[in-house]
Amino acid sequence: MFEPRRIRHCRACGQPARYEVPAEDTRERAICTACGEIHYENPINVVGTVPVWSDQVLLCRRNIEPRRGLWTLPAGFLELGESTAEGAMRETDEEAGARIELGALFTVLNVVSAGQVHFFYLARLHDTRFAPGPETIEARLFREHELPWDELAFRTVRETLRLYFADRARGRFEVHAGDIR
Repeated sequence: MFEPRRIRHCRACGQPARYEVPAEDTRERAICTACGEIHYENPINVVGTVPVWSDQVLLCRRNIEPRRGLWTLPAGFLELGESTAEGAMRETDEEAGARIELGALFTVLNVVSAGQVHFFYLARLHDTRFAPGPETIEARLFREHELPWDELAFRTVRETLRLYFADRARGRFEVHAGDIR
């Protein structure tokens, strides 16, 4: 079960906060002991792409923790002020330096234990010139049989790639939703 982040101080006034169930609510929330501000803790959104060139998928070798040195799809945290699609394009540029045409939403995976929701979009690469940013050791294209399955950083990436190649083999892409426990 997911343990929420513990808020100790009010974000509005800085005074101590305590957890209790507010009136007309059903969940424990952090409530300021001074001003009464209620602080809600919600899942973090991770956005990314499945960038494709012909029969190959672009992966990035992580240069940061967690899971430094392992492979992932280009993805990261959604920023305030951007849509999931905008965030996915930004992350693809930041991590791989890849130019893409964004396609349809492909997977929505709830990572309940981490308090995250991962959104991956299909994407078509414009070319094979990559300029990885500081969070990436290298960006490289892989055919299905070349994928480093045992060196993938995250279960959401493994599941998204598994679904991608299954849909490609069927000749039809769908939106997939699921839970990673």
